[in-house]
Amino acid sequence: MDTCVRVILKGGPDGIARIRKISYGDEIPHVKVTCGNGYEHFERTGDFEEFDGELLPVYQWCYRTFIAE
Repeated sequence: MDTCVRVILKGGPDGIARIRKISYGDEIPHVKVTCGNGYEHFERTGDFEEFDGELLPVYQWCYRTFIAE
């Protein structure tokens, strides 16, 4: 069953929303975010940070790929 969770994204380019809502069925180790002509990739750190009274999982930027045409 799919569920939604808010996560914190750290690193990567400016302009990316740092709090994101993602959908997943199981624990997701990787998040891919569309940004301009590519994707920014984030990996789960294992850490949590508090935001609006809720502990959110933290994902750290690791690399960028380009959208294939």
